[in-house]
Parts: sequence; structure tokens; C-alpha cells
Amino acid sequence: MTATVHESTEAQAGVAVSLQLLRDILEEQFAVHTNRLTELVLCGALPHHGGHDPRTLAVLTEASRQAVADTAHALQRMSQGTYGLCQGCHRAIPLGRLRESPQTSFCVPCEQARSARSTLSGRP
Repeated sequence: MTATVHESTEAQAGVAVSLQLLRDILEEQFAVHTNRLTELVLCGALPHHGGHDPRTLAVLTEASRQAVADTAHALQRMSQGTYGLCQGCHRAIPLGRLRESPQTSFCVPCEQARSARSTLSGRP
């Protein structure tokens, strides 16, 4: 019984360290995406869009806005204690998936189901 309690405590400590690393990654991503968005908005305000094609600039700006929103949402879920739970099936998202994509809100099966539904409906 002592070994089980000890292993459980070590596992909890490992999860806490992983969550802190994921928080650090998310905070860094938030800063990078915010800086990129600021640069893109400033380019859009320049004459001739700072040398960028207006459509390309619009697509890049929207992608940066979405990245900022996704990252902020992940940080909000962390502060609420719901980070790492799939918003589709409410099961734990595997740590490997969170390491790969820390801002994700869905496990792989739920993400695939969402993608299939949006493809069928014609929405992204």
C-alpha cells in the first residue's frame, strides 16, 4: 500500500510539472501570436500594406487572431481547472496530444468527428 501511495504522489508531481511546462509554453505562444498580430495589423495600416498582398495579409491576420484566441482559451481553461478535458466527450486528453498541441480543446476522436461534420456542412 505504501508503494501505491508513493507512486501516486510521484505521478501527481509529474502531472503538476507537465502542467506548469504546458502553461509556460502557452504563455510564450500567446506572446508570440500577439506580437505577430500586432505586426500584421500595423502592416495593414501602412500605405501599400507594407508590401503585403491585402488578401494574404487578411488571411494571416485572421489566423493570428484565431491563434491568440485559442491560446487565451487554453490558459483560461487552466485557471478554471478544466484544461486537459475534452470539450466533446469530457474525458482526459492524453498528455502526448497536449504536448503536441497545448491549445487543443478536443481529443483526437472528437476532433476528427468535428472535422468530418464541418466538412459535410461546408463550414471550417
